[in-house]
Amino acid sequence: MRLYGDPILRRKARNLTAADTLHVPGFEPQTVREVADTMLETMFEERGVGLAAPQIGLPVRMFVAVEYADDEEENEGQETPLRSRVLREYVMLNPVVKVINKKKDKSYQEGCLSIPGIYEDGVPRARQVRVDYTDLDGQPRSIEAEDYLARVFQHETDHLDGKLFLDHLPADITEDHRKDLLRIQQASKNFLAQLSEWDKAQRHLKENL
Repeated sequence: MRLYGDPILRRKARNLTAADTLHVPGFEPQTVREVADTMLETMFEERGVGLAAPQIGLPVRMFVAVEYADDEEENEGQETPLRSRVLREYVMLNPVVKVINKKKDKSYQEGCLSIPGIYEDGVPRARQVRVDYTDLDGQPRSIEAEDYLARVFQHETDHLDGKLFLDHLPADITEDHRKDLLRIQQASKNFLAQLSEWDKAQRHLKENL
């Protein structure tokens, strides 16, 4: 999981096709479907409702999301596997969000798997959106969503444009979390250093085969 402070979380991701082969840092090349399955499993393990490709180190326009049978707050701290509560899973390639209802909603709390432990109310999101996207079979799809699901889709699409939910809030809120954010940034820096060492070791191994 890429954490706050990782440069990839601030880059605009590129389009992809369902037939692409993806190179996740630290892993062998995988198909888009394999990566999507891994992202879903990671999302469930982290007890999340969505996960975008940049959050696992892939600068491509893809995210996964889920609707649960009960409220997201009820899932917190429980040991019941979240996948047993799923109503529907989503895998979206090259999503384009179009606002249907411009009225902003601030009633839900937001967090992010890349910013663990930090949650804030008041993030303004459009109440109703339509998302046009490509599915894993390469087929164009469209879905309308409102309220919490619309928020999830907007949050994940933000990741593909290098935006985080804290960006939608006043700067003093980010400042309030400065100590925690610095801690997360240090963890991110340590992870990237480990990943770099692993990459060097892999290249050395291949060169000496």
